[in-house]
Amino acid sequence: MNQANKEQQNLLRRALTGNAVFSILSGAAILLAGRSLVKFLGLPDKVSLAIVGISLIMYSVILLLFARKPKIKVSNAWIAVMLDGLWVAGSCVLLLVVSFSVAGKWTVALVAELVLAFAVLQWLGIRQTRKKDHHA
Repeated sequence: MNQANKEQQNLLRRALTGNAVFSILSGAAILLAGRSLVKFLGLPDKVSLAIVGISLIMYSVILLLFARKPKIKVSNAWIAVMLDGLWVAGSCVLLLVVSFSVAGKWTVALVAELVLAFAVLQWLGIRQTRKKDHHA
């Protein structure tokens, strides 16, 4: 892949990598602070967030695999955008139906906003890649 083609995917590559770093750090934090986090969020003691932590770490590995390819497949990037969109939508539903603590509500909302920002950056990266592909 030549340098010009690699540069046209810089935004997309950085967005995927940033998303991966945020996801792995979030997943690790969830696994390491499980009981404390459950209490902080105002959830019942019997709740476990381990599956969320493990899923985020697995997601981060997938994102890194996408981002490290010499040429990122647009279809892979769309998968990341859609999954991030599902996270945001799911967070909105949870905010409406789960009795989080006030701090828990703010935390869920803040994380959803960060995930939305990654989705938007990835979408912009896809647009940038496609725009340059059409002009080439």
